[in-house]
Order: sequence, then structure tokens, then C-alpha cells
Amino acid sequence: MVAKVKTKFGYDDSLDAFGVHGAGGTLGALLTGVFAVSAVHPIFKDAQGNTMASGLIEGNAHQLLNQCVAVGIAWVLAIVGTLAILKIVDVTIGLRITEEEEVQGLDLSQHGEGGYYWEASA
Repeated sequence: MVAKVKTKFGYDDSLDAFGVHGAGGTLGALLTGVFAVSAVHPIFKDAQGNTMASGLIEGNAHQLLNQCVAVGIAWVLAIVGTLAILKIVDVTIGLRITEEEEVQGLDLSQHGEGGYYWEASA
């Protein structure tokens, strides 16, 4: 996600938050529905109190469906929340800097100091 997908779609994620946390969290949540076992967490019981299957590998495909629904809800909340925050920032202080500031570099234009000092060595 960090190396291939970001390059393919060209989105700006300098900290790779989506590639690491979004993709990793999604995969982890879905695989929880696959690999959940009653030996670790016997949450499902029948009417007699007997432990039932927890995840897909034990025969409970419904848990994987539950995980898919949860991932979908999490994605919708993240997308809507992000778009709302981006809109608020754009309206208040703006999302983009000027082209001149970008050419000058953010270290100087935004922070008033150089991040890199290149000295010619003899």
C-alpha cells in the first residue's frame, strides 16, 4: 500500500498513514473474523452453555461478515470525518500554500528556518 498503491493513485500521504494504518487495520480486522478461535475467547455459547465456533476457521462465517460490516462503518466514519475536517481547514486557513512558498520550501516559508544546509566541501 505504501510503495505501490500510493504511487499508482498519486495521493498525497507524506506520513503513509493510510497505507500503514488504514490498510493494516482493515486487513487485521478482517483476519480477526477469519482466525478468531473459541480457545482464546469463548464468547459464543449455545442455550446449554457449550462453547460455539468463533471465527471462520472454526466454521462461523457470520463473524467474518460482522467484521466486514465493522470495517465498512469505520471507513465511512473516517472518510466523512476527514472530508469535514479538510473543509473546515480549507475555509478557515486554507489547505494549500502559494506557489512561491512551495518553491522557497516549507522550512523557510512556514517555519522561518532552513532544514538543510548544503555546504560545498573542498
